[in-house]
Amino acid sequence: MDRSGDLGAVVDLLGDWTVSRAPLYRKLARALERAIRAGDLRAGERLPSERELAQRLAISRATVVAAYDELRGSGMIDSQRGSGTRVTAAVRPRTLAADGRVPGGRATSIFQRMVDGPSELISLAMTIEPAVPELGDAVRELVRTDLPDLLADIGYHPRGFPPLRRAVADYYTAAELPTAADQVLVTTGAQQVMGLVAQMYLRPGCAVVVESPSWPGFLDLFRAAGARLVGVPLDEEGIRPDLLAQAFAEHQPVLLYVMPTYHNPTGTLMSAARRKRVAELCVRFNVSLLEDHAYATSSSCGGSVPPPIAAFAPPAAEVLTVGSLAKAVWAGLRIGWARGPGEIIERLARYKVRADLGTPVLDQALAARLLPDIGEIARARAGILQSRMDHLRELLTEHLPSWRWRSPDGGSALWVELPDTNAQVFAQVALRHGVEVVAGSSTDPTGAHDNYVRLPCSFPIEVLTELVGRLSRAWLELQRHGPATGLMQPII
Repeated sequence: MDRSGDLGAVVDLLGDWTVSRAPLYRKLARALERAIRAGDLRAGERLPSERELAQRLAISRATVVAAYDELRGSGMIDSQRGSGTRVTAAVRPRTLAADGRVPGGRATSIFQRMVDGPSELISLAMTIEPAVPELGDAVRELVRTDLPDLLADIGYHPRGFPPLRRAVADYYTAAELPTAADQVLVTTGAQQVMGLVAQMYLRPGCAVVVESPSWPGFLDLFRAAGARLVGVPLDEEGIRPDLLAQAFAEHQPVLLYVMPTYHNPTGTLMSAARRKRVAELCVRFNVSLLEDHAYATSSSCGGSVPPPIAAFAPPAAEVLTVGSLAKAVWAGLRIGWARGPGEIIERLARYKVRADLGTPVLDQALAARLLPDIGEIARARAGILQSRMDHLRELLTEHLPSWRWRSPDGGSALWVELPDTNAQVFAQVALRHGVEVVAGSSTDPTGAHDNYVRLPCSFPIEVLTELVGRLSRAWLELQRHGPATGLMQPII
């Protein structure tokens, strides 16, 4: 992807570049060098001007000038009047030696944090919690009663372990979406479903309509397949149908991707009427629909949830409904699934078998035990999330009263608007105070949410208290002093 002129994408590549002990200009030079050597910034690509990059990173222009001087001295970049600063053609990306960095994209910092693991930073890149107690009970019961039969099993089930496929079918049938087992494909997490869908549907230059904002990890995945992303805003009931119809007519997309139940990052619950309207538009314009319900079984708020959009669509409609146990049970239980028309599921299974021959059977057997009780499990976790959400809102109201948010319908995070402030700029200041913030620009490339950040409430109460303390100190620094002088060390 050519990032020339895309200041936000270049900043995303830097990651947590300030968290080390070295002069600030040298840390910046090293981060840019990593991106160049990894091939994320390619030969000939133009870097932002010193002034632009300094403003976005909330540092002095002199710091960027010094970093660029160091890179010029090592032959990584060159500058010409009228052409700007570019990566030199002589630099060859490293293809054999790993540098420890996740390849570039707007979700780079999210996936990098998974690879790096825990640190002294409070990272807002993920909402991760320990496993629910029921998982331990299920493991012990599985070993006690079912292990010999499972170990005698062939072990290869490309479409999914039959008992789990039946359990998923029963789960949707109970949710007013009649489903047979042959309409279910089990995958290694919801992330794999998205990858398989991208392989099956997307070709370079095709259009995919997404909600604006949306989850950056999947936006990167669609972009990597060569798709053009068309964003459609939301209102309090979900994606706007008037603008959705307009996007369908103008761009003729092959796919619509939505999160109807506790949308990430806004926490919006799409109404039943809106789900019906979206289904009608997909049929009218012959657009395949991918509905992601990863948060459907994990909510911090009560209330009833309408059936999936597929329940409002005619049987012939091409709707894939995606689910997962990562949020409700444990992220380490890598079990996801797709529900759809039998012939579409069969085609998707062919891509799945080429990917990994099948999801681990022991994990699937555990999921089959847990899924019938998922409602009760989710309600118990929701009570914990609700108390943490209340605590987070109280802290923000007290310490950051100028920040604004809409109370989410569900989910585990607040979508917060920063007044008159680019969130990427604030993220750089927050990083120096020990908080990794994911700026709204990674969720929406149009720029409409550049002043938003997502604040998960899934941390323990004491971590939430420390988090807001660090954020308030970073906010005070930015409001009082603006960009750093270039001498500041990280405060961890």
